[in-house]
Amino acid sequence: MKAVVITRPGGPEVLEYREVPDPVAGPEDLLIRVRATALNRADLLQRMGGYPQPGPKPPFEIPGLEYAGEVIAVGERVEGFAVGDRVMGLLAGGGYAELVATHYRLAVKVPDVLSWEEAGATPEVFITAHDALLQCGLAAGERVLIHAAGSGVGVAATQIAKVMGASLVAGTAGSAEKLARAAELGLDLGINYREQDFAEEVLRATDGKGVDVILDVIGAEYWERNLRALAVKGRMVVVGLMGGTGASTNLGVLLQKRLQVRGTTLRARPMEEKATATRAFEKSVLPHIASGRVKVVIDRVYALRDAAEAHAYMATNANFGKIVLVAE
Repeated sequence: MKAVVITRPGGPEVLEYREVPDPVAGPEDLLIRVRATALNRADLLQRMGGYPQPGPKPPFEIPGLEYAGEVIAVGERVEGFAVGDRVMGLLAGGGYAELVATHYRLAVKVPDVLSWEEAGATPEVFITAHDALLQCGLAAGERVLIHAAGSGVGVAATQIAKVMGASLVAGTAGSAEKLARAAELGLDLGINYREQDFAEEVLRATDGKGVDVILDVIGAEYWERNLRALAVKGRMVVVGLMGGTGASTNLGVLLQKRLQVRGTTLRARPMEEKATATRAFEKSVLPHIASGRVKVVIDRVYALRDAAEAHAYMATNANFGKIVLVAE
């Protein structure tokens, strides 16, 4: 099969579209002809040598944390899937390829209304966002702040928070255009982080109370302002560290406000936990995607062989929604 291989740590130029051996499916696996996959920030980090695929080092390092495609073979212990099914799901890696093998419990059947491109753009960000908001215990009527509202996770989280009954969904982005597009998806309060202090804007909009939940992909750069923006007994989940890993803080704020802060990642979790997150998404979010209430937003589509160009584009932070790769 053809796949995109990381030949060495470095820039987009280290991605090579080449022939590699086909994956071998086990007795509980599906073998899938990939029609589409999508970029995630983790792919860029992996390409630069900072986020290797968990587990034993594969003979060929192929990035890609999600896929959509057709089942072409099923293992003898697979339940609920058959050859020809349209499926999508999470991967620990290997999505930038013509074929993938994955455990059947990590697969979800694709609704008929979704194109291959939309399906390929769905699993990683929607499962991540839904799982993060569940970990925070988001309840109907609560207020939420979502950072990077124009990113794939941000676009998913904004819509999921609305479906979960949030009374206020605030979000940050670096341009008025991104905030306007996010507003069309349900964002109530858009904050341009280049021009505004998001903590001040949140406190102003909530009469000084703050938000109950923050979904953060930035990390250290936003730490202090996040604590300011949280309400008493607020909860924050950190799912990314685009703004750095080291922060100095006054821990007294955590005590005074009785805050809860947790970190999470999806890729390195045991298969059982990822299967649980997948089923929760299938039950609570996928029906809203199938009905059209929740949108899968695609920014650009590239051919799989042009993955290097797609990586370069993602590094500009210009995208709103997902960047998709389609197999030829």
